[in-house]
Amino acid sequence: MQAPDRTIRTAATAILQRAADSISSIILGKDDHIRLALTCLIARGHLLLEDLPGVGKTTLAHAIARVMGLDFQRIQFTSDLLPADVLGVAVYDRQRSAFEFHQGPIFANFILADEVNRATPKTQSALLEAMEENQVTVEGETRALPQPFFVIATQNPLHQIGTYPLPESQLDRFLMRLHLGFPDEQAERQLLKGEDRRDMIEQVKPVLDANKLIALQKQAAGLHVAEALLDYVQAILNFTRASPLFEFGLSPRGGLALLSSARALALIDGKDFVLPEHIKQVLPAVINHRLMQTSDQLQADQQSAADFIAASVPVP
Repeated sequence: MQAPDRTIRTAATAILQRAADSISSIILGKDDHIRLALTCLIARGHLLLEDLPGVGKTTLAHAIARVMGLDFQRIQFTSDLLPADVLGVAVYDRQRSAFEFHQGPIFANFILADEVNRATPKTQSALLEAMEENQVTVEGETRALPQPFFVIATQNPLHQIGTYPLPESQLDRFLMRLHLGFPDEQAERQLLKGEDRRDMIEQVKPVLDANKLIALQKQAAGLHVAEALLDYVQAILNFTRASPLFEFGLSPRGGLALLSSARALALIDGKDFVLPEHIKQVLPAVINHRLMQTSDQLQADQQSAADFIAASVPVP
């Protein structure tokens, strides 16, 4: 007979697999990306999707929100968007002779910050407190955001007209960054022959809700991490700090991001504990946007920072 906690974990894995299958029916040929996106959500992180327009970034965000059964708001970032358009504003009520706060779209469980790098840095910074503290401060008053709170931001390549690069402090608020890329030939043919993805999203039934998601997040946070695996994470951190290839090494926040992501992936895989393979699988999405290279050596060798680190740091 299975132990109660093992039974609960098996049920969690099954429901997360159902969620992944539902999203995969809409976003074709991107199973690994969907798995990592769900990992990010279970790890209580925020996700940055960076790629060319039209490859499915926004559709992926809509599909995840629908399957998770979360209150969803889309914010289209443009050059004239103001912080108040995101956070909300206090409006004077003459009848009450007092200011009344009108919530902005940030007050939702699931936020799609679409084309976030088309807004000015001032507006981009409106997300910082929300993403880090799960709260916003407007007119000197701090207001808590709904729980769970999850941001998916899409970003166009920086060489495109009208984009503003995200500062390092904002990039660091994203637990993961993913590049979707083009679908393979088979998936693209199925996409061309199939029905409209937006119509398909409306037909998808939610698999979870906010309370169930919070329970899954707590389960993931409680998974065991062995001392040897903590040694491995510290070895990765120390390697990035000592390597001349990187201007700055990973911060302690980067190490915590690796651990929380690996725990979430272990839950998705139905494991009772985190394995070195989980660290290696989340490594590219977690660290590549956190490291600034001092030379073009890795690009010349067609290696990412994560590939180089994984090959250089011994696995326990």
